[in-house]
Amino acid sequence: MTEKKRAFISFDYDNDAGAKLMLAGQAKKPDSPFDFKDNSVKDHLTGDWEEKVRRRMDNVDVVIVLCGTNTHTAKGVAAELRIAKDKKKSHFLLAAYSDKPCTKPTSASSADKVYNWTWPNLKRLIAGAR
Repeated sequence: MTEKKRAFISFDYDNDAGAKLMLAGQAKKPDSPFDFKDNSVKDHLTGDWEEKVRRRMDNVDVVIVLCGTNTHTAKGVAAELRIAKDKKKSHFLLAAYSDKPCTKPTSASSADKVYNWTWPNLKRLIAGAR
């Protein structure tokens, strides 16, 4: 069996915590290609917050950015995506909801596509299909 990828989940703590719990729960499926390793921190952008995130990302293979309806206003998610890009971490943006418009963090580029969240699609994205 292939070794599971270690994933950092970036999300808007104030608005999308439920979606993050569902995503972390999928890591427990027997056929999951990833383990939930770490996630966004609730702390505001003060002190060594960004350094803590940098250290956490040292131990992951992929960064999953959950995009909800207010992600464009989530400064922490924008910083986490910027850190992932600085560290050249594999990453992708995942729509947290199928029935609501989902926005990108401000640090996303036009090349950062928001993918639909389905189990088969998530498995392909973790494997690098993007």
